[in-house]
Amino acid sequence: MDLIADLQARGLVHDTTDLAALKARLAEGPLGLYIGFDPTADSLHVGHLVGQLFMRRFQMAGHRPFPLAGGATGMIGDPGGRSEERNLLDVETLHHNVERIKVQLSKLLDFEPGPYQATLVNNADWTASVTMLEFLRDVGKHFTVNQMTAKDSVRSRIESEHGISYTEFSYMLLQANDFRHLYETHGVELQAGASDQWGNIVAGTELIRRRLGKQAFAVTHPLMLKSDGSKFGKSAGGAVWLDPERTSPYQFRQFWMQSDDQMVGTYLRMLSLKPLDELEGLLAEHAAEPEQRAAQRALADEMTALLHGRVAADHAARAAEVLFGGDPTTASADVLAVVAAEVPSVDLPGDVEGIRVHELLLSSGIAKSASEVNRLLTQKAVRAGNRVLDEDGLLRASDLLNGGFLLLRKGKRDFLVAKVS
Repeated sequence: MDLIADLQARGLVHDTTDLAALKARLAEGPLGLYIGFDPTADSLHVGHLVGQLFMRRFQMAGHRPFPLAGGATGMIGDPGGRSEERNLLDVETLHHNVERIKVQLSKLLDFEPGPYQATLVNNADWTASVTMLEFLRDVGKHFTVNQMTAKDSVRSRIESEHGISYTEFSYMLLQANDFRHLYETHGVELQAGASDQWGNIVAGTELIRRRLGKQAFAVTHPLMLKSDGSKFGKSAGGAVWLDPERTSPYQFRQFWMQSDDQMVGTYLRMLSLKPLDELEGLLAEHAAEPEQRAAQRALADEMTALLHGRVAADHAARAAEVLFGGDPTTASADVLAVVAAEVPSVDLPGDVEGIRVHELLLSSGIAKSASEVNRLLTQKAVRAGNRVLDEDGLLRASDLLNGGFLLLRKGKRDFLVAKVS
């Protein structure tokens, strides 16, 4: 199966310019492509994965990806998908964000020297020195206002209460000029992006045709959506970030584990780098026994290992086992450290032998009163590791797990970890 056919089978092709010409060009040899992102935060989120892995598929097929950081366009903001103008970021913040995102991109694309190496470019490098008159002469004259206002996102903003500033209105032209610049300087012939970027991307192919007399290509992929049809992003709250300091590998893995049955097949086809026939076999297995969550487990494992590494993925999976009823006594110190980061935790100096559990449960908020602690102990509802505590609530030295961790559990889901020094 060729690259385009594979993308289509995965549901990753939404719109294209000249598909037959693009297929012919891909058959000729390596091609440069780019997808842009505006560094309005210091981390990408899961909604960006489709685009970055779209480039990864091209790289695996022998083409060169150019992820583009919008150091210039990020100062303005794309009006698409917004009802109001975004807050403008200063240069220092944008630079910081780009540097942080570089690390995340290195997990998704191969930047090692070679014929297909990825190259991170920043549109601030070629936009900052362009004067207003040069921009109007070299870019603006190739577009009509009619053409620009025909874009749905622009028209809806014009008709809204808040309107649209000239700053945001010009975003399409800046993105078009990025494509023209990359075509001339790096031989980038294809721009890809999410389906809501179609108007901006096609503006770039038009600018290349009018100024250079050359053919360039555009492909969009569908947005990654939740089961209710809403987008994943950072604006709606509850964002799942790619930076482990914002979303831990454990939380990242659990996000995929919680995928709806109706969406997990879509996510696997769009994101997994495994062959399609392997995925279809997995999804057939999942359909036969959905309660086993085989598809969610495979998706969570692959995405977490890809972004955070095999070791972190394994630790996150084992930590989930502990937190969902697995045996904590066989967990390594590293796994228990992951558990400690996800539940209330305290430091406990000295020996635990003979310590009563009451104060630990009260100070952590797991129990609200001394009478509740007594009731829980009477009901045999408190465990230290695998041991059900007696009514006296006394801890033993043998309750300590690997790494000096003490794991207390009330019922099935309330945990407290004490790190004993």
